Amino acid sequence: MKTDRKILMPYVTGGINPQWTSYLPALAQAGADAIEVGIPFSDPTLDGATIQEASNVALANGTTPQSVLNALRETTVDVPVIVSTYANFAVRKGFCAELKEAGVTGLIVPDLPLEEVPAIETDAVDAGIELALLVSPATPADRAHEIAARSRGFVYAVSSMSTTGERDHLPASAIELAARLKDAADLPILVGFGISQPAHAAEAARVADGVIVGAAIMRRVLDGAGPEQVGGYVATMRAALD
Repeated sequence: MKTDRKILMPYVTGGINPQWTSYLPALAQAGADAIEVGIPFSDPTLDGATIQEASNVALANGTTPQSVLNALRETTVDVPVIVSTYANFAVRKGFCAELKEAGVTGLIVPDLPLEEVPAIETDAVDAGIELALLVSPATPADRAHEIAARSRGFVYAVSSMSTTGERDHLPASAIELAARLKDAADLPILVGFGISQPAHAAEAARVADGVIVGAAIMRRVLDGAGPEQVGGYVATMRAALD
């Protein structure tokens, strides 16, 4: 996922409302280079209060992995779609092939340890799905290098040792980790977890190749913001990165 500009990847929880796919073209128009779509899970251990709330709302709406993929299959968007979900779903045989059929190009599995990557890796390669792996500030250097080498598409740099969620400031650990990973990987390094203000995006992108924005978007969606309003917010992130 290499571009000639800093990468912006906004996130949407699949099934958050009946019109959730209408956010995707709005995000692309606002300057997204890729879009992360979360398949809601009942126990999202790495997600903070906002994404947990979004997942609970989506599940209460009857959302399933298949309903998310069916909706994506019927949606046209001009940028790559990356699905994120937990290992309980992702290790299921044939899951990556279903992603490909739905037009998805990549997969993020936040609770997948390096030792269990082979459980998905072969299916991902066979289906042409890029499995992006996560590195945290606490990951030892040798392990971080191995994770970066095994990752595909991009490397997900977790900004701090915490769950997803909006922050008042970007932790110094985010910049330090991005700098370390730039020396370890030939893939784009994207910083996520807590990128919620344009200033955060600009600060992270001074070292990293781009940012992932999730909770700040979903807070707006949960509060009733439609595609146009969310697109306007994402456009401020695009401007900060540019």
